[in-house]
Amino acid sequence: MGGHVCHTGPSGWGEAPRSPGSPSPVAGVTGATLIPLLQQRHPSTLSTPEHTLELRGATLAWAGRDKSSRKHVLELRTREGSEFLIQHDSDGIIAAWHKAIADSIGRLVSSAPRPAAMGMGTGDHAAPSLPGVGGHTSMMGNASGESDSSRVRNKLRKFLQRRPTLQSLRERGYIKDQVFGCSLQALCERERGTVPRFVLQCIQTVERRGLDIDGLYRVSGNLATIQKLRYKVEHDEQLDLDDGRWEDIHVVTGALKLFLRELPEPLIPFSHFEQFITAIKMQDPVRRGWCIRELVSSLPPAHHDTMKVLFHHLCRVIEYKEENRMSVQSIAIVFGPTLLRPASEEGNMAMHMVFQNQVVEHILNQYSYIFPDG
Repeated sequence: MGGHVCHTGPSGWGEAPRSPGSPSPVAGVTGATLIPLLQQRHPSTLSTPEHTLELRGATLAWAGRDKSSRKHVLELRTREGSEFLIQHDSDGIIAAWHKAIADSIGRLVSSAPRPAAMGMGTGDHAAPSLPGVGGHTSMMGNASGESDSSRVRNKLRKFLQRRPTLQSLRERGYIKDQVFGCSLQALCERERGTVPRFVLQCIQTVERRGLDIDGLYRVSGNLATIQKLRYKVEHDEQLDLDDGRWEDIHVVTGALKLFLRELPEPLIPFSHFEQFITAIKMQDPVRRGWCIRELVSSLPPAHHDTMKVLFHHLCRVIEYKEENRMSVQSIAIVFGPTLLRPASEEGNMAMHMVFQNQVVEHILNQYSYIFPDG
């Protein structure tokens, strides 16, 4: 079946020139490939194919006038982007070619990720398909595609209309509100208390296992294990810190520090930061102590009560400073930047850190004065 197969380059469309004695290209369709061959002067002998064209993912269309001035020209575009023009003067032969190639591509559609559009022109002036060859298949393909899209949209709309609200999922227990990164006030209100349960659990576990462990709160636990514990806290209401996975006490203390560090508003709220810094700078120790006690008393209930429980625990840690090597200064260095920080990091951070540590150190030293009923 003689005809022309022309590979178009990136510069534009158009058949390659042929000399009178040059071979006439022909092609054959085999499975998933189109095989361009060279027909010699004697039509009975065909040479070895120069190359093959992969039809999987290819598209076939009738070439428009902007692609070729000849009649009966097919435009074949491979998945890799190569473009070929296939032409024959005979209506019947080119129609047979169109059907053979289109059928081959159609058989490969089921194994492709997305169906390839058959008989669709890629140019602005695509010629109409020959009746009974490819045009009807293209139209049915378009209708089928639109129908599938419509069904998907309808199913998605019905699903969204039926889906339960976030509040109802929470009420049923399917979704649990976060603990880490949650506002201290909101967390305590949700738990109907003034001190987060996780804070109490960590403190009780540390004190039960012993406060004489070297580097308590200074030594870092395994970060991966801390993250696993965090995941457990967020997804399981029945948290057991005596589980063997959390046997390293530094994992428990590390998780408590992480919880405090991720509070959106620190234990000493942003609104009180400047006031605490101003108070700690006072030269008169009596006035300084009184101001800090008044500031602590003015904290919101969740912040005040959590601070009271936490600092009482830290004072107990300091009682074992000979064994755990955690003095007042050591605890202040660990917790200062976590419990007291400005809303923005503008300004002298080094100077802020000095005062942050001093505030924590003062509260530890004056705990019984600041919390007389503690």
